[in-house]
Amino acid sequence: MFFWACTYHAMSRTLRETLIADQHDQWMAKYDRSYADEAEKQQRFMIFMKNLEFIEEYNNAAANRTYQLGLNQFSDLTTEEFLNSHTGYKIPDQPKPSKTPSFKYENLTDIPTGMDWREKGAVTEIKNQGSCGSCWAFSAVAAVESAVKIKTGNLIPLSEQQLIDCATNNGNQGCGGGVMDQAFDYIIQNQGLSSETDYPYEGLEGTCEMRSSPAAKITRYEDVPANSEKDLLNAVSIQPVSVAIEVGDAFRHYQQGIFTSEDCGTNLNHGVTVIGYGTSKDGTKYWLIKNSWGKDWGEGGYMKMQRDIDAPEGICGIAMRASYPIA
Repeated sequence: MFFWACTYHAMSRTLRETLIADQHDQWMAKYDRSYADEAEKQQRFMIFMKNLEFIEEYNNAAANRTYQLGLNQFSDLTTEEFLNSHTGYKIPDQPKPSKTPSFKYENLTDIPTGMDWREKGAVTEIKNQGSCGSCWAFSAVAAVESAVKIKTGNLIPLSEQQLIDCATNNGNQGCGGGVMDQAFDYIIQNQGLSSETDYPYEGLEGTCEMRSSPAAKITRYEDVPANSEKDLLNAVSIQPVSVAIEVGDAFRHYQQGIFTSEDCGTNLNHGVTVIGYGTSKDGTKYWLIKNSWGKDWGEGGYMKMQRDIDAPEGICGIAMRASYPIA
């Protein structure tokens, strides 16, 4: 009896692995993935299977969860590989003060109940940082693009590559990571930033070049007071805001819905841009996030994250280090 039970279990496991192998082949075709040899394919398949099991167990763990996970372009990477190649926020050495010298949106009244800056034509298309730790550049550029649009009426895709190549004197490390405030510092000191057309994205560190006149400028930037979702809400009601968050396995496999995970903490490792906020039909408040992982991730490259949680730093630390440029 024990023998037949073991045999049945082994056959079931083999059948499951066969089905997952077919799923892996379909996934490879969808994302145009290829491997050097059969050994690497088997290694990646085992990682893929582990990630798939995580997704299935996570989705089945709570029927009333407000979001779902799914396979995406990161599903054959280990957690360490993913974090090393697709994030890039570096926490500055100095702690951020709870009160900033200047916060122009502190005393706003009549805040709209919802905001989506895409509907105002103030958000460029979703971009993809690729395997470069340049999230900080994408977060900063997205905020600058929106600030310039709001002030001038012109929505101009700007150059993340220029920041990767040129903003190293401000403490950033190209594909090795950086900070949005230091990106803003560079743009101010350089008296502007080139367009994406003039200085296109390469996804690797290159030589700093002055290829054209700046396509957009900012005069300064301000930090949102730390650990205040209320102040963050005030700022986002006026313009998109750069924020730092902690991402992990649930976040990287996010597919749809309002992310309410306790899977993330406050070890900030990724920069994104808050482009709006709202409330779902069931009353769940959320932030609307623009990411830099392409349109195949999340809801077309965007994400909803729970707002007004019972912690001052916000979900995944979203209210800890927020800032916005002033055009």
